[in-house]
Amino acid sequence: MQASKAAGKRNMDLAAAVGEAEQRYAAQNPKSLALAKSAAAHMPGGNTRTTVHYSPFPLYFSSGANSRVTDSDGHSYADFVNEFTAGVFGHSNAVIADSIRETLAGGINLGGCTAHEIALSEEVRKRFPAMELMRFCNSGTEANLLALATARAFTGKPAVLVFDGAYHGSIIYFVSGASPLNMTFDWIFTPFNDLERAAAAIAENAHKLAAVIVEPMQGGAGAIPAAPGFIAGLRAACDENKVLLVLDEVMTSRVGYGGLQGKLGVSPDLTTLGKYVGGGLTIGAFGGRADIMEKFDPSRPGAYPHGGTFNNNVLAMAAGHAGLTKVLSRQRVEAMNDLGDVLIGKLSAVAGKHRLPVQITGQGSIFGIHFSAGPVHSVADQLRAEKGREASVADLKKLFHLEMLANSFYVARRISGNLSIETTAAEVDGLCEAFDTFLSVHGGLIRDVMA
Repeated sequence: MQASKAAGKRNMDLAAAVGEAEQRYAAQNPKSLALAKSAAAHMPGGNTRTTVHYSPFPLYFSSGANSRVTDSDGHSYADFVNEFTAGVFGHSNAVIADSIRETLAGGINLGGCTAHEIALSEEVRKRFPAMELMRFCNSGTEANLLALATARAFTGKPAVLVFDGAYHGSIIYFVSGASPLNMTFDWIFTPFNDLERAAAAIAENAHKLAAVIVEPMQGGAGAIPAAPGFIAGLRAACDENKVLLVLDEVMTSRVGYGGLQGKLGVSPDLTTLGKYVGGGLTIGAFGGRADIMEKFDPSRPGAYPHGGTFNNNVLAMAAGHAGLTKVLSRQRVEAMNDLGDVLIGKLSAVAGKHRLPVQITGQGSIFGIHFSAGPVHSVADQLRAEKGREASVADLKKLFHLEMLANSFYVARRISGNLSIETTAAEVDGLCEAFDTFLSVHGGLIRDVMA
């Protein structure tokens, strides 16, 4: 009976804290609230992109400059969402903006080939030499879908091995279980960061397995890096069983000049990219071994068809080339990721100081915060930590998110974030201070929920 009373008080205290935060949020953002209500008349839930929706209503942004975004009510935030890792360049980079304006003067879409796609593909291949040949498309989702379709066509086998908690796009979604909208491939599931089980699954299913697709750091699950040796072990298992390895570097390509594959020294059969490669405009790309990708050569008999009106749109091609060649040098990539490692270290130190069940994950410029007593090496670890308290943990995330917004830091509701090349050391320190304050004020609630 005493335990039941304590749980009830805990839930009331958390509900009260969330309620107060929501009331403050609504009072401070009347224009965003009005826009959210207006949007609901035209789009389901007032939303055309689930990722940016959160309760009680999402902020509506009006502008961005350098490392900051401004909402419709005039509040400015240090941006730690950065378009969910696409915003490597920050906001309104002058070099990229000039490139877009110059290219736009020659036409938006010309209905044919241009030199822009040659220049961008050459630069991408310099950074990702495993992409011996490549093709552009329109998003990371599309890149992953095309890579897997290519693997299945090339091998003549139907199945794809995917890891629990994976996100490879809006129709290849397994973060919290399989989405009902997922492509109906023959999916084989295995836990992330368990090489023994993955290798066994690859060997057992080799007769029907076309490819293994993996992020070197799971983004949708909350910035969970691959354990040392995990990706190399997958490479070896795929080689042994004649299965293709697809590295989804849509997000992690920003963590090193040549992505995480460059840092890990692993060469995949196929690589997928997206996000920032178009200079902040819509883009996707997939490529890999020449013997696989040459199947797309239209001059060859039986070539794989691959259309797409905007695959080589001149704005993204030109903006991407300008961004990669004139802005995102090796030095700036390394500086951004070094500052990210500093942030991860400082957040971990703050959590350790308070001795709370809070874990920090990530690598380089991508980080995640988890309510868990133990280390988080896979989505299974997080699910175990949240079991029986899912609603309360969701409320803790909501409270954290609203408190960070109140302190002028824009982070994702799922409590993950990333830096851009414009993020400053002062903004990193400010986020750590706001995190420290949150744990000081609400540490008791966190202990109660996670007890």
